[in-house]
Amino acid sequence: MAERPPLAGRRVVEVLATSAGGVGAHVRALLPTLREAGADVGVCGAPATEELFGFTATGADFTPVGISTGLAPVADARAVLQLRRALVGADLVHAHGLRAGLVAAAALRLGGRQRLPGSNPPLVLTLHNALQEGGGRLRSALQALERLTVRGADLVLAVSSDLAVNARRAGARDVRVAPALAPPLPPAQRSRAEVREELGVADGRPLVVAVGRLHPQKGYDVLLDAVGRWAGDDAPPLVAIAGDGPLQEELAARIDAERLPVVLLGRRGDVADLLGAADVCVLPSRWEGSPFTAQESLRAGTPLVSTRAGGIPELVGEAADLVPVGDATALADAVRRVLTDPAHAAGLAEAGRRQAARWPDEAGAGRRVVAVYRELLGAPEAEHR
Repeated sequence: MAERPPLAGRRVVEVLATSAGGVGAHVRALLPTLREAGADVGVCGAPATEELFGFTATGADFTPVGISTGLAPVADARAVLQLRRALVGADLVHAHGLRAGLVAAAALRLGGRQRLPGSNPPLVLTLHNALQEGGGRLRSALQALERLTVRGADLVLAVSSDLAVNARRAGARDVRVAPALAPPLPPAQRSRAEVREELGVADGRPLVVAVGRLHPQKGYDVLLDAVGRWAGDDAPPLVAIAGDGPLQEELAARIDAERLPVVLLGRRGDVADLLGAADVCVLPSRWEGSPFTAQESLRAGTPLVSTRAGGIPELVGEAADLVPVGDATALADAVRRVLTDPAHAAGLAEAGRRQAARWPDEAGAGRRVVAVYRELLGAPEAEHR
């Protein structure tokens, strides 16, 4: 008799807020393994996430729930009601990010019922990001919401150790570190020469690539400070930034005003091509958990210069040059060293490939999540008969 799939007969619902990057890609990567484990899988999130990531293409069903990324009490109340309806029949709920976790916890408690064992589906919360916004009263309010959310989860998965420490400090009952692994990029479609020609990079000129949302967390202002320090070099590199976001106009205006050798590429679907053409990838973030850009760079064998922020050191080990957060001089010097020291660049590329080979693949990461779900759900009723 064939072995019963571990999640057979179980309804699992993944919940996420508006996402255009890592969180949505992480959820999308989990779905095939959950389906293979026998689960009936639903995804709840903003309609744009389904358009961008195609959750239903895996066999999951999708229910639009308007969970925003910022504080919006009226919208959040509406999302709680929407999600409550969508969770009918769920055996387990997995929320990705604090916003989704807050709405999910509220939906499970709607009507004033206490979260007693067996009264509601277990709630898993994955923490992908640290609090970055505001100060004073706003930050205090966000911290209070963070405490409420992590305490409402049966299990917290943190993508980096610092997030795990914060969750324990906030009162989470069960916290485990589980890095979010980037799905493999599709193979590069164009040669290094073709990409560099498109970008207007002359022969012999270095190309520096950065990939990520144009958001204050990503530290692009510090990167532009570093670029300014290359102005006197004989052949200053061209810096190409792939991504879109709220800082688009501000960064573009500064690049024009200071005549910096930087081009904003917008959101791109050819990151593998860009990394293959780059002499170095740079990640100047103020904080990261388990950044996809770092993973993609190491897998591609593109030397990485990054800030020593959040979960980056534990992710990359010795396979990248790490600099202090916010230090434009150190960032500029580290990039310059990679560009002028071929032996060092080659060493980073090889170390990156070795480090990446140690990470589990998508299926392995998915199986770890299946094991967590199985632990929380226990044996199906049929197995007790």
